[in-house]
Amino acid sequence: MNIKAFCSDIDGTLLNADRDLSPRLKSVVNKFPSDFPVILASSRMPNAMRHLVRDLQKPEQPLICYNGGYVISAEGEILDSVTIPVPLVAKILDLCKNTNIHVSLYQGEDWYEEKDDYWSQREIRNTKTNCTWLPGNEVVQLWSKGDSGAHKVMCMGDSQEISWLFGELHFEHGNDLHLYRSSDTYLEIAPRSISKATGLIKILDHAFDFGMESVIAFGDNYNDIDLLQSVGYGVAVGNARPEVKAVAKEITTTNKEDGVAIVLEKLFLQNP
Repeated sequence: MNIKAFCSDIDGTLLNADRDLSPRLKSVVNKFPSDFPVILASSRMPNAMRHLVRDLQKPEQPLICYNGGYVISAEGEILDSVTIPVPLVAKILDLCKNTNIHVSLYQGEDWYEEKDDYWSQREIRNTKTNCTWLPGNEVVQLWSKGDSGAHKVMCMGDSQEISWLFGELHFEHGNDLHLYRSSDTYLEIAPRSISKATGLIKILDHAFDFGMESVIAFGDNYNDIDLLQSVGYGVAVGNARPEVKAVAKEITTTNKEDGVAIVLEKLFLQNP
């Protein structure tokens, strides 16, 4: 294999049981050539990804944020930005109004939270990123003035309420929204037209002289399927969903067992 770039999902794939980068992973990435692209692809916002590439000692790297809805070059140029229209964001908020569902709103570099509760504090802790405290209706008003929308809406709560919300949105807006249940208590909502694969194509077209066939990519969940199918060598970690494993060219050990590092060592250290 002539691998020229490394692309990986973060949560459940790259991070270990402590939700951190393992010393073993950092060691093998450190041995990459200085110009070897290390591209993270996640549903996370940019600042929740930047501290990870800094920790890998690869700070100036492209980022595929919000599952491909917001793509940033290594120089900081926005290569793609696709949002959920404001009226649809308002409808999601309205649907959740009489429930216990917690709604987080994301646009570009900004993350808005209405409630300081278990869910918001969990996200602050897990992503090592701070939010802006602002009621959802005020965020909608702010975005309406700028004629913009949400790169991601994240809904968290009781699994039955999340299932109900998924059903409501899928029935009315299945053609417009990508509805991704990252767990029973999480529903991540993004524009239908984007994916991690579309984001990676934007990056390669912008700055590199090779295509998807020269990329190795890692993932664990439904939003990684398109990415693993599109690259030259797609790898599923051992804890991946069965559907992800089905499209992968290789299945490694789990994220808690350094699955990504094991494959990278085999490819880059044993076969230099």
